[in-house]
Amino acid sequence: MFARLLWKLLRASRGRLIVALVALVSGAAVISALLNLDFDIERKLTQEFRAFGANLVIAPGRDVQSIESGAESPTLMDQYVVLTQVERMRTPDVVAAAPYLYIVAKTSGSPVVVAGTWLDQASKLSPTWKLDGEWVASRDDRTRCLIGRDVAHQFKLAPGSLIELTYLGRTAQLTVAGIVDVGGTEDSHVFVNLPVAQELADINGQIGLVQLSVTGTSQSIEDYAARLSSALRGFELRPVRQVTQAEGELLNRIRLLIVSMVVLILVLTVLCVLATMAALAMERREDVGLMKALGGSISRVVGLFLAEIGVLGIVGGFIGCLAGVALSHWMGLRVFGAAISARWEIFPLTVALMAGVALAGALPLRRLGNVKPAVILRGE
Repeated sequence: MFARLLWKLLRASRGRLIVALVALVSGAAVISALLNLDFDIERKLTQEFRAFGANLVIAPGRDVQSIESGAESPTLMDQYVVLTQVERMRTPDVVAAAPYLYIVAKTSGSPVVVAGTWLDQASKLSPTWKLDGEWVASRDDRTRCLIGRDVAHQFKLAPGSLIELTYLGRTAQLTVAGIVDVGGTEDSHVFVNLPVAQELADINGQIGLVQLSVTGTSQSIEDYAARLSSALRGFELRPVRQVTQAEGELLNRIRLLIVSMVVLILVLTVLCVLATMAALAMERREDVGLMKALGGSISRVVGLFLAEIGVLGIVGGFIGCLAGVALSHWMGLRVFGAAISARWEIFPLTVALMAGVALAGALPLRRLGNVKPAVILRGE
């Protein structure tokens, strides 16, 4: 009997119930989209910030003796000691790691900064580089190089041109494989594979620093840096705080905005349902009076109406959640250029929130307990 009465109530007053359902579906759609975005925003922001390049740097440190004697920090470090530990401590969060050795060589009588590195890893460290030509895929290639846009313009070079680098009487003749456009100081650099720079400087096995690009939150990056630092005692390992701190601050602000929007939408949805239920309570006075006259208890009567609005909340939450997943997919494509993955855990969370909103909006139904059957049956 309870189920039959519930079905009759859902079919009656369909206009007002549809208004309440539309409010619940709309609120659920926006809330589920924001929750889905909140669950995936950390990964998306991490991907965006990795475009800024390395966020961890390993540099030569100062030991206790040099600190006590006031000696300057060494400018070079052993390539094999550092890179062996980096590879041993490498995790899936490490996107790329590359050593660097900088020298100032000459070409055509003019000085130019030469950056010796692993060119196959440099592209992963700086994914926003624009390249005219091709990458040097092998880190052992000693015949080709990449040059910055300013170098190409200054010396009238193009992909396929020859460039001769001279440093301390040693010379290397290379073919320009590609021209990189970074929009920064790298545009004035010549990028060669590490062995070429080491031969020019006659310092085999030595590097100046190591750059790493690590995904994750600022806290997880600092934790990884602490573990790596414990394995590389005597070396200085520091996060690029301008990147990691900006990432963490932006993530916190976006999450605060999402939470604020969710709370605001919940309040607006409750108010909309509240107004609809207030009007519905006035329409249901005669039905309630008849039920009480037939012996129905107020708890059964109110429970029947609460079940009605609870069903609306569950149905509205489920439909709205489906729409919200599609909305978050669209938001990801528009904002990040990549779809946001659907997180199925938001379905029960959104449905539960909408059911709670619907029940909170059903407070006017409590007034039905004050209905007196005699007054209703007299037509007053």
